[in-house]
Amino acid sequence: MTDVPAESLRYQVLDRAPLRWSDRLLRWETILVILLVAVVVFNTILSPYFLDLYNLSDTTQNFSEKAIVALGMALLILVREIDLSVAAIMALASLAMGLAMQAGAGPGTLVLIALAVGALCGAFNGLLVTAFGLPAIVVTIGTMSLYRGIAQVVLGDGAITTYPPEFTEWAQNFILDEPPLYLAFSLFLALAAVFAVVLHGTVWGRMLYAIGNNPVAARYSGIPVGRIRFILFVLTGLLAGLAAALLTARIGSTRPNLALGWELDIVTMVVLGGVSIAGGSGTIPGVVIAVFVLGLATFGLTLLNVPGIVINVVIGLLLVASIALPIIVRRLIARRP
Repeated sequence: MTDVPAESLRYQVLDRAPLRWSDRLLRWETILVILLVAVVVFNTILSPYFLDLYNLSDTTQNFSEKAIVALGMALLILVREIDLSVAAIMALASLAMGLAMQAGAGPGTLVLIALAVGALCGAFNGLLVTAFGLPAIVVTIGTMSLYRGIAQVVLGDGAITTYPPEFTEWAQNFILDEPPLYLAFSLFLALAAVFAVVLHGTVWGRMLYAIGNNPVAARYSGIPVGRIRFILFVLTGLLAGLAAALLTARIGSTRPNLALGWELDIVTMVVLGGVSIAGGSGTIPGVVIAVFVLGLATFGLTLLNVPGIVINVVIGLLLVASIALPIIVRRLIARRP
């Protein structure tokens, strides 16, 4: 097979017929927007407090850290990989921050430590997957237990709660008063914009789609498949470290159960956003819309005093639906002449 330089992807042009309105309505992002509008309308009718600007701002604190990690997870799933250890990486990074704080480290150093621990954990995952050819789901289930276990062994039933005010306040205060914006949510929006530009407007993004669609053909085309997958694992770990710093500062403590179970919520955000679990398709705007759908739906159910266990059932149903509905939509589109 003739090698084609990766840069040649820049000049590929796909000749397609213009999309009809029916096809546009069947696009997953369009369906998500309709679902988001339905969630807003439904909750606005049932609760007069739903559209309060400060209430909406406060609820972003409940999903911003998850959403930041979901951006990295989206790229991993796009190339047929996954990292189920992201929540455990957050716990381990928070532990490292707590120990460093007790040793006298300042707020800036704590954040750098969290980023470094997250990147190292991601690099370890990526090395096992890319260098040894191990399945990502098996590797990250194992490292999930490893990272979480380290935090549990060190902390036991205790917690580190002596973070200084100058560290906790930067994540708990508004960085803008009108509209009220917290730091974590602002970072999520900024990172989402960067990820969208890179994925949908650069050659590097096209290479990710090529790997997801056919990794063997991508490798023969000159794309460094293993190196890119390794970088994505490191990037996801780095984002988990950033989320750990934000979450630790927000709650002001380090606990062994920090972010417990978040990997399910993060994967749900990605898959509901239209990123195919089989790889090769999906968009960052879809993931962003899915974040808002899940966040606002959970917020609305909380306002209605719905028990947390019922909310978990709703999230589970959304995860199942987000896997099944794209298949149904693609079949509907395929049947059209």
